[in-house]
Amino acid sequence: MEAGVHTVPVTPGVSDDSERSGARTSSGLDLLEPRPGGPAEWFASHFGPENPVRVFIVALLAGYALLVTAMVFLGFTMIYLILPIRGLGESDEDLSEWLAGHRSANQEHLSWIGSTLAGGLVIPVVIGICLLVFCLTRHWLLAAFVLFAVAVESGSYRATSLIVERQRPDVDRLESLPVDASYPSGHTAASIALYGGLLLLIASRIQNIGVRIAALVVGIAIPIFVAWARMYRGMHHLTDVGAGAFMGLAALVIIVFAARAARAATHERDRTA
Repeated sequence: MEAGVHTVPVTPGVSDDSERSGARTSSGLDLLEPRPGGPAEWFASHFGPENPVRVFIVALLAGYALLVTAMVFLGFTMIYLILPIRGLGESDEDLSEWLAGHRSANQEHLSWIGSTLAGGLVIPVVIGICLLVFCLTRHWLLAAFVLFAVAVESGSYRATSLIVERQRPDVDRLESLPVDASYPSGHTAASIALYGGLLLLIASRIQNIGVRIAALVVGIAIPIFVAWARMYRGMHHLTDVGAGAFMGLAALVIIVFAARAARAATHERDRTA
């Protein structure tokens, strides 16, 4: 050993894990960090090790195709097989009629707020603000997470509603939209994909248990509020908003998996470099 030179013993694997753990803490990517040896790392190793962008895109496209297929299958099964059983479809319609028959001016205004919260005006504004903040702070994966979570949800809704036609509730509807696009509720799905996704990121970043519980409560409350608003306004049946909730959760699963796979490819690229 040369004079003045000191060496520090390194345990194999500890240094790498420590660096990755520190990166997660500093950048807030706990939710998006792949588990060692998990499915995201397996996917990255088969579809583009050392190429995060390709892995991310392939995972998104594969997830999107699976989600559309599942939603179409669920729609046809529900409409033509399940709802006709023992008047379940009539019960679905009865709930919509009951809500329409108990409307009030204040509740109509409240339902407008809930519907607008996940509508075509507010959602793009929220996405734009998030993209601006994440891009300025150079959190590229977080920006992609927010953008593509809604993109997967929106694309799945468009494809599904074009294939599966279902009439909206036979009540006085408070919005003018195509009457054969009741299934599924895109507003409910969007509220979960966007607001639920953002709150998941917050909960994964902040260690305070009170903040995490609050994020969980708000993340559940917003989709419920939006779902109620869509039914109250006569735009969807209960089963439609249920299907929309499933689609929104599935979109979150897809974007989380894609982000984790991209991170796995990034780690492999950095190790190789």
